[in-house]
Formats: sequence, structure tokens, C-alpha cells
Amino acid sequence: MNHRLSILGSAAALMLALAGCSSSTPGGDGGSSESAQASSLQEIQDAGVLTVGTEGTYKPFSYHEDGSGDLTGYDVEVITAVAEKMGVEAEFEETQWDAIFAGLEAGRFDVIANQVSITDQREETYDFSVPYTVSSGVIVTSADNEEISSFEDLEGKTTAQSLTSNWNELATESGANVEPVEGWAQSVTLLEQGRVDATINDELTYLDYQNTTRNDGIKIAATTDETSRSAVAVRKGSTELVDAIDAALDELRADGTLAEISGKYFGSDVSE
Repeated sequence: MNHRLSILGSAAALMLALAGCSSSTPGGDGGSSESAQASSLQEIQDAGVLTVGTEGTYKPFSYHEDGSGDLTGYDVEVITAVAEKMGVEAEFEETQWDAIFAGLEAGRFDVIANQVSITDQREETYDFSVPYTVSSGVIVTSADNEEISSFEDLEGKTTAQSLTSNWNELATESGANVEPVEGWAQSVTLLEQGRVDATINDELTYLDYQNTTRNDGIKIAATTDETSRSAVAVRKGSTELVDAIDAALDELRADGTLAEISGKYFGSDVSE
């Protein structure tokens, strides 16, 4: 998963850290110069179908239960509810992340719902709905750790980080000594064993883990000031479609549906 912080050495590094699962993958280079025409809201309404590009392998956002069951996940439920508010049915096109923006540009689907982070660079090529996911970066420590309550406190401490992640950069710039790991699960294990002082990761990763595991041995010790915002991505110029999606999301936020879906997957409201 994705995100970050005001103490980073440069704005560029910060934006990379906040870009989420999609920081250095398709859609980050402005996309192709030739794309399908903007999606027409009227055509979608006439067809009764909103075609959605999503991975289907990105738990808990878009995945198959037990690997082969029905497509489900936070993003899947959100965009399904949006389509219902629009009076149409969501129809999913599962696509690998590396090809998902090309599929949107080619008109294979009307929208992408797959935790696409809003960045200035992407906004030059695509239109976005209002965000339906807002997340920060967090420092996670053992529950009894009283020494770390800010990113400045990481100076000289040891953190567990994947060396290929943006979190590794943030830990290093915070003055931490980095213990390389393959991912979140290994980071938690090292924390529980007392072999590292902390790990930095996306708040969504922590919330998803706690929602399914309930580990009282760890806690969030500090949170970044900056946030990452994920939204529905559409082809540039699809103004009426964006307006309809925004109106649906506003209704779902007001009637508590977004909070309910968030609670199901994260045990907390991550929609705002």
C-alpha cells in the first residue's frame, strides 16, 4: 500500500512518498498523447452499465475472497454503491496495474477504482472524483514504547523497512538505521521480538492488519501531517461523469455508507 511527512528533505521526495501504490507506475508519466474520447454520462446511463477497471488482486481494496470467490474489497464496494446511486450497474474489468491506465485511455472501461492517488502529474492527464480514501503515513512501535512519539525521535533508532519502498527513504531521512525486510509482516515480527524500535508504513496497512489480527502489542506512535488522497480516475474531459460520481459519493458520505464500508475493511472511517 501507499504515503508521508513534512520533515522530508524535498517536496519531490514527499510527493513520491504520498503517491501510494501507484507512485512510480503507469499514469505517473502523464499517459499517452492519444486517448479515447471522454466518457459520456448519457451513454453510460443509456447502457445502464458503468465499466470499472480494477486489479482484482489488491487486498483489501480489490480482490477475490479465498483467491477464487466473488470480486470484493473496499474499492469494489464503494464504486458499486456509486453506480447504484447513479442508477446503473458496475461491471468490472480486471486488469494488471501496469496496464490499467492504458486500458482507461483506450476506452476499455469508463473509470478506474483501484486506490489511484491524486497527484499533480496525473491531474494533467486524467480527471478525478472527490477522494474516497484519505490516508497518512504512520510510525508503528511496540505498545509499551515511550521513546518514540515523533519522526524526530527516530534519530539513531532502528526501523524495519523494505528497501524498495518510499518508507525506507522517509526512515533514512528521519535519521533511523534501517533493518531491511520483505514487507509488513516481517516488520511486525521484528517489532514483537524487540529487534527493531519501529517501522514506518501506510496507515491503511496498519488499520487493515489490526482489523483482521487485533494485535495489542503494537501501536501508532506518530502520524505524518500530509495525506494521500485516492479517487475514481476517468478520462480527461469527462466532466458530467465526474459530477455524477461526486454527487453519488457525497450522498454515500452523508448517509453513512462510506463510513460503513470503511469500518468493514479497516475498523475506522478512511473515507475522509
